[in-house]
Amino acid sequence: MSVTGISETLQYLTFKLADEVFALDVSKVREILEITTITKVPQTPDFMRGVINLRGSVVPVIDMRLKFGMSATEQTVNTCIIVVEINMDGETTILGALADSVQEVVEMEPENIEPAPHIGTKLNTDFIKGMGKVEANFVMLLDIDKVFSTDELTDIVAA
Repeated sequence: MSVTGISETLQYLTFKLADEVFALDVSKVREILEITTITKVPQTPDFMRGVINLRGSVVPVIDMRLKFGMSATEQTVNTCIIVVEINMDGETTILGALADSVQEVVEMEPENIEPAPHIGTKLNTDFIKGMGKVEANFVMLLDIDKVFSTDELTDIVAA
């Protein structure tokens, strides 16, 4: 059973948060940066680590581990910032997503993608496009446009 809306082979960038592997559609990824100085912005959500200067532009950086209810990302030699484009109300917003490490770009056939699990009514799993199979493991395919609510994105961009 494949996921509705995924009808062609797509490439995904896989990355790790703690021991879990996640993936983003490569068309949403602008670039991958080594960890750099992140300037903290007061009165922002905990998961917003701050902002970076990306060639003269201010880019908010989100700690994906905190966003998903994990412990904060510890900086290592593999820690990186995945710069992504998010579609918000028809406008493109650039965000940096802090990840423990980037793995690889994988191609996934639609038949190797299962629907996202539905876990009760209180947990929102809309941001999970599906569960991809890479070798013997599952990879959570994220819909980066749905990871953040409109209110959260508005707060982040306003900061």
